[in-house]
Amino acid sequence: MLEPMPRIRLPSPLSDEPFRTGEALAVGVGYGRLRGPDLARPFHGARSATAVDQALAFAPLLLPGDRFSHVTAAQLWPLPVPAAGEEVHIATPAPRNAHRGAGVVGHQSTVEAAVFRHGLPLSDPLTLFLELATLLSDDDLVAVGDALVLDPAQLDPLDLRPWITLDDLRAGCRASRAHGSRRARRAVSHVRQGAESPMETALRLLLLRHGLPEPELNQNLFDDRGRWIGRFDMVYRDARVIVEYDGDQHRTSTTQYERDISRIDRAFAAKWTVVRVRARGIHVEPMNTVRRVREALNG
Repeated sequence: MLEPMPRIRLPSPLSDEPFRTGEALAVGVGYGRLRGPDLARPFHGARSATAVDQALAFAPLLLPGDRFSHVTAAQLWPLPVPAAGEEVHIATPAPRNAHRGAGVVGHQSTVEAAVFRHGLPLSDPLTLFLELATLLSDDDLVAVGDALVLDPAQLDPLDLRPWITLDDLRAGCRASRAHGSRRARRAVSHVRQGAESPMETALRLLLLRHGLPEPELNQNLFDDRGRWIGRFDMVYRDARVIVEYDGDQHRTSTTQYERDISRIDRAFAAKWTVVRVRARGIHVEPMNTVRRVREALNG
C-alpha cells in the first residue's frame, strides 16, 4: 500500500499563486520541498501549488499494475497542462476492469507503461504523450512535448532530464497505433529541444503558423570580442533578431528584472534587435506580435 508522504505547508503567498524557486528558498523552503509532487513546474525555475491532493489520497487504493494517467499523471510529473477538473485518471491493465466511482476516470490499458516518480506509478513519457493527445489541443500537446524533451541549462541531479529524448518521442509516436496516435504524430513534428516554458512554445507556434522562420531556442550569444551577452528565448542569428517572452517574473522579482534589463542592454549594444512579447501579445494581440517580429526580420 502506498502512503502519501506528509508535506511541509507552504507559507503564504506561495500556497496561493505561482512563485519563483528563489523566492521560496529565501523564506526557508528547502530544495526537497520544491521537488514535492504537489507542486507543478509551469516553467523552469518556478513552482505552483496544484490540486493533486485527490491523486495522493487515491494512492492507497491502487492495485498492482495500476498507474496514474492522462492529466493526473501530467500534473504529478509535473508537466504544463491546462487546469483540469478534480477527477483522478487511473489506468488499469487489461483484462481487469477500469476503476469506477465518484471523482475517478478509469481507463483500461493494454500496455504496461508505469514509471515511479515521487513514489507513485505514473504513465511513462511516451505513453503519457499519447494519452494526452486524446484530450489536449495541438498547441498544448506540443508544450507538453517540449517539456518532456527539455535538457535544461540548470540540471537537478536528483531528477535527470530530458525525461525522453526527442528522437525516442518521435519514433514512439510513429510506431504507435493507439487512440490519439495520429494527433500525437502531428504534434510531435512541432516539438523542439530548448523551449523552457509553455508560453515560449505558444509564441514560437504563433510565429510559425504565420509563415515566419523557425528560430533557434535558448541560445547563448556573444559579441564580436567574444564576451557573453546573455541567453535568449528565440534567436534569428542571420537577421540579428532576438524574440523574448517576458513572463510575470519581471513583476515579482526585482533582481530578475534588473538582470534581464542588463542582458537586453548588452544585446542592443552588440547591434541585435530585441522584440519583447508579453502574454497579451500572444492571447489578445497575436497579429501585432507577428507584425513586430516580421518587421524586425525584414530590417
